[in-house]
Amino acid sequence: MRVSIFVFLMAIFLIPIVNSAQINTLSYVTEQYPPYNYKQNNITKGIAIDILVEASSQIQSPIDINNIKVQPWATAYRSALITPDTVLFSTTRTQIREHIFQWAGPISQTKIVVLGRKDRNFTINGPLALAQYRIGVIRDDVGEQLLVELGVPRESMIESTVPQKLVHQFISGELDLWAYEENVAKWWLKESGQSPEDYEAVFTLSEGDLYFAFNLGTDRALVRKLQEGINQLKLKIDDNGKSRYQVILDKYR
Repeated sequence: MRVSIFVFLMAIFLIPIVNSAQINTLSYVTEQYPPYNYKQNNITKGIAIDILVEASSQIQSPIDINNIKVQPWATAYRSALITPDTVLFSTTRTQIREHIFQWAGPISQTKIVVLGRKDRNFTINGPLALAQYRIGVIRDDVGEQLLVELGVPRESMIESTVPQKLVHQFISGELDLWAYEENVAKWWLKESGQSPEDYEAVFTLSEGDLYFAFNLGTDRALVRKLQEGINQLKLKIDDNGKSRYQVILDKYR
């Protein structure tokens, strides 16, 4: 009888704790990664930003867009790895990263490529053929991680913490190739006055999905809550037959 009373009392006290979990109490960190997440004219926006804000509203835990921190990727990535209650996005979900984060999503499909100028007529038959070139990478980015996994020596990589520097080096010819997300790389090239059509993917490193990556110390109930909000966006259909999720994607493409 005493055991039953104890269990009953524990349930009473635990229910408010579970119900009080709110995703808007977490720390959200991201980077300049257009069109998914970026700051332009002091306004934070992008596909992932809109999904996060609208999904949080769907579950009555609205996130203030002004509380989302835009940082260099390496800074944000390490913060999410070591700081509980931190969420990093947009994060490519890979085998290497699978067990070091908790995941909610997907945000969008993604393609990580090695980009080169078309007029240079690169022929890359395998990953080791990349070793003869100077390849631009962002520190701790999925492009760098995939190159290392494929056995490309670090001596072939020129590292930066921000894409703007790599774009300049790529355009000037200091870099032969650039390992990065295809849509994001072409956005930066266009922003720098280049024609994205002058560049092509000479090698595909990975195709997958972008997610919100939660620090492992974050309450799993919060991960499930954000997932619920994202799912609702995908099920919410407007008069034109499009989900709210698809409308957000179309807005930036």
